Amino acid sequence: MPMVGAGLLMYMRSLVSMLFLGRLGRLPLAGGSLALGFANITGYSVLSGLAAGMDPVCGQAFGAGRTSVLAAALRRTVVLLLAASVPIAALWLAMHRVLVAAGQDPDIAACAYEFILCSLPDLAVQSFLHPLRVYLRAQSITLPLTYAAAAALALHVPVNVLLVHGLGLGIRGVALAAVWTNLNFLLFLVAYAYFSGLIRGDDDDDGGNGKAGEEGATTTTTTMEWGWLVKLSVHSCMSVCLEWWWYEIMVLLCGVLADPKAAVAAMGILIQTTSLLYIFPHSLSCAVSTRVGHELGAGRPERARLAARVGLACGAALGVVACAFAASLRGVWARMFTADATILRLASSALPILGAAELGNCPQTAGCGVLRGSARPGRAARINVSAFYGVGMPAALALAFWPARLDFRGMWAGMLAAQLVCAALMLLAVRRTDWDEQAARARELTGAVAGVVVGDGDVVVKGDHADAAKVKADSGLLVVTVLS
Repeated sequence: MPMVGAGLLMYMRSLVSMLFLGRLGRLPLAGGSLALGFANITGYSVLSGLAAGMDPVCGQAFGAGRTSVLAAALRRTVVLLLAASVPIAALWLAMHRVLVAAGQDPDIAACAYEFILCSLPDLAVQSFLHPLRVYLRAQSITLPLTYAAAAALALHVPVNVLLVHGLGLGIRGVALAAVWTNLNFLLFLVAYAYFSGLIRGDDDDDGGNGKAGEEGATTTTTTMEWGWLVKLSVHSCMSVCLEWWWYEIMVLLCGVLADPKAAVAAMGILIQTTSLLYIFPHSLSCAVSTRVGHELGAGRPERARLAARVGLACGAALGVVACAFAASLRGVWARMFTADATILRLASSALPILGAAELGNCPQTAGCGVLRGSARPGRAARINVSAFYGVGMPAALALAFWPARLDFRGMWAGMLAAQLVCAALMLLAVRRTDWDEQAARARELTGAVAGVVVGDGDVVVKGDHADAAKVKADSGLLVVTVLS
């Protein structure tokens, strides 16, 4: 629940920014929206995906009681994200030329360029913020995330008022306010980690085995650990981006429907809706990933299997709730955003399809958490390619344009097909998991010895070090994941 709270608070931050953009007029709203879409596709999705590569390393390392591995993963991921930010920043600097060459309105492109230039510092902030959030979450430290997000949000409105109206910065003020808020969020988390001793005391409990630490490790060992992290990060990035980009492609395709302006506006409303609903399965996915990683790292494959099953069941239940929510509010939800009759008709007609898609989205998101927690993001990426681009894209094109000609509803019917296929493939992947093999992979990943051979080859699992680490973490302001 604390993770859901943090997600809702950051969602509200985005809404506040959109409200301030809307008050500046149609051109700033269009330019800011275009800049945010460009930033999401080329920057934020990439950084978020790369940081997700930390999840299995940190979760399994904490379960094995090797918190020095968490510290090393944190440092390396920050370096990795900062390095990735360099080409992203170069692309953002060339954004105006790219947009104009792509046929965008020059005025809107110029406005978007102003916004994204002021967002450049956010790349550095996010390069620290994403890894730190994973680092804390892997140790079941979730309440501080909510408190830090709430404190940052409380300052977000006055910061916007100061920059946008007080200093008259306009659209640049909205962008700078978002950066400032993310920086506040980061500083609050760093302060918590420092004063709680998480940063200063990470390297003292490695049991005398410095394999995962930066100091004293051989060049071969360090290279191997970097290789693991980069591989996991790239696969996680592919998994995140492939699904994220699909929504942006849908927006682009709406531009060639029968009534493009109404279709794009309606798509914007529905994407805001699905973003709100996604907070809940995403939080569940993070909890499942953390718990599965803990159990595999501690050498308890059967408990990891149980956590996976419970997570999938919770995902299915969330899907039913989300579907009922979307269907019950189809006549009133869109009215919160607009009074245009055409936009209302399109949004209302597609809301039940969106709800049905959540029946697949919620369990597949939980399943993705299982694969991530067991260090298999590459499998999740392959599933996303197959479901969204092998099934969903052709289905959306066929249903929206030819031969079905369902127009706007056809786009969302393609999304429904993609989500259902994705859920089925995720469930199949989890069902076929060899949990004993995954526990062995976890020992290899973290460098931990989770068991000793005695007698005639019997293995006695040594989980005391993991339990001690959890007790140490629980002495602070912690909340165990929803699957505890």
